[in-house]
Amino acid sequence: MKMTAMEAAVRVLESEGVDLVFGVPGAAILPLYDALRGSRIRHILVRHEEGGTHAAEGYSRARTGKIGVCLGTSGPAGTNMVTGLYSAIADSSPILCITGQAPRAKLHKEDFQAVDIARITAPVTKWSITVMEGAQVPWVFRRAFQLMRSDRPGPVHIDLPIDVQKEIIDYDPAVDEPLEVHRPSPGRKAIRRALEFLMAAERPVIVAGGGIVNAEAAPLLVELAELTQTPVIPTLMGWGTIPDDHPLNAGMVGLQTQHRYGNANFLRADMALGIGNRWANRHTGSTAVYTSGRKFVHIDIDPTQIGRVFPPDLGIVADAGRALEMLLEAAREADLRGELPRRNSWCSEVRERKRTLLRRTDFDTVPIKPQRVFQEVNAAFDDDTQFVTAIGLYQIASGQFQRVSKPRHYIVCGQAGPLGWEVSACTGAKLANPDKEVVGIVGDYSLQFLIEELAVAAQYKIPFMLIVLNNAYLGLIRQAERGYGMDYEVQLSFENVNCPEIGDYGVDHVKAAEAFGCVATRVFEPGKIAEAIRWARQEMAAKGVPAIVEIITERVTNIAMGPEIDQITEFEETIDLPSEVGLQAELVE
Repeated sequence: MKMTAMEAAVRVLESEGVDLVFGVPGAAILPLYDALRGSRIRHILVRHEEGGTHAAEGYSRARTGKIGVCLGTSGPAGTNMVTGLYSAIADSSPILCITGQAPRAKLHKEDFQAVDIARITAPVTKWSITVMEGAQVPWVFRRAFQLMRSDRPGPVHIDLPIDVQKEIIDYDPAVDEPLEVHRPSPGRKAIRRALEFLMAAERPVIVAGGGIVNAEAAPLLVELAELTQTPVIPTLMGWGTIPDDHPLNAGMVGLQTQHRYGNANFLRADMALGIGNRWANRHTGSTAVYTSGRKFVHIDIDPTQIGRVFPPDLGIVADAGRALEMLLEAAREADLRGELPRRNSWCSEVRERKRTLLRRTDFDTVPIKPQRVFQEVNAAFDDDTQFVTAIGLYQIASGQFQRVSKPRHYIVCGQAGPLGWEVSACTGAKLANPDKEVVGIVGDYSLQFLIEELAVAAQYKIPFMLIVLNNAYLGLIRQAERGYGMDYEVQLSFENVNCPEIGDYGVDHVKAAEAFGCVATRVFEPGKIAEAIRWARQEMAAKGVPAIVEIITERVTNIAMGPEIDQITEFEETIDLPSEVGLQAELVE
């Protein structure tokens, strides 16, 4: 069957389940846009290619089996995508970026917007290729989807010279189909050994990573934890794999996004079974402290992660879902033989720390403390809400104070941490799940990075809510600068002559949001946050556009963090409830 290479590419996209793409058209990618016109694929016109990549990632992360796709022309379109590709590969997100390119004969002649983008994106993708023959296009697109979905998921970049896009090729979609996806299974001997480590420990924990989310294996994790009486410590990327209120949820561990009880519980553990995690440094702190006095089993789909940060006592390369299936099978057999230990005392310890080692949120002060914001967020939204956030002091507070009960309901750019991620990721997440309530948690500075992407959501009637914490500061860097004895170039404050009501808080985000076609309100008092959220819901329902709730918070708040998981500084008041098992004095020391 005769067709252009781009008509064939669109047929492959459709057969791989793509029904929506984010993009910015340009001269060098117009043959692909021409092919899209007659397809079933919906196009969302973004305002910046980086925003398109973040929208694609939000789309992929929010819904099982979906691949986010972003399109751009030659030259700066591809370089603008690099940050999004980095975010995607760092967090194992499968997205496809497609760029146009100068004609093949002019690639070496410094043609307009000709740049070797495949070499630029190679370090931040699983595969990056400039296709030099039209007949190879269908295979390249098939291979891209196979790679994105196989082993550790991640992004792919396809670069298409304009003359390649226009080539007439022979392609029969009736005989073409998706390639087999590879996900490694563990060996049974290795799984039995892992279970032996777990059974031999007195105070074990399971460290549940994002690989469990990717494998859709959260129910298996909970069943294994319950059967073996093993508390679970979710990582930031694995948050939601076990509900926060589950008795075996031991809390998050880390230097920043952590719970007081989470760090305390881990420091008491004598063995950790890591599944689908990568021992991120903001989770572990120094490996000397993290590993001291405990054994480790590490299961991950990526063989390069085994032993990368520290050598485990046992390493297993496997898909998290398949590993959990086999662990459960082995644990059930051990249970029938009466070999599983009962850990009532250890589980009681964990629950008691979770009950007693808390941080205060019920502040009534004005300006509003961020801790109070998250108390209100927890009260206003249910377990089915999908939250989106990025990086900064607001996200660290979010990680410490929010509640999450389901996988894919806390969508965060964990390792790369690009500012400006939230608006686009909310757009993608809402398009992936139109029936879900999507709420972005964002700081004032991050909002300003890609604020123009609000216009995308307004244009296409994509309603989501943004909770904006405005302290007119680079809060996380300001807190870090304390170690240097300075407060240098991190203040965003100025007297806005057009908005005297916000004093020296600078940018009028309400007017900015309204200018981009959204609805917005501003809150100065903690008692009015709930009312503002109700108003935002009503406006979204009535007008179908994003609603922004800007909350004016105190300029300086130091959020609990430290250089090691056993050296966290608690800047604000904590809640130490009476303990029934005599652990409190030990933990406060």
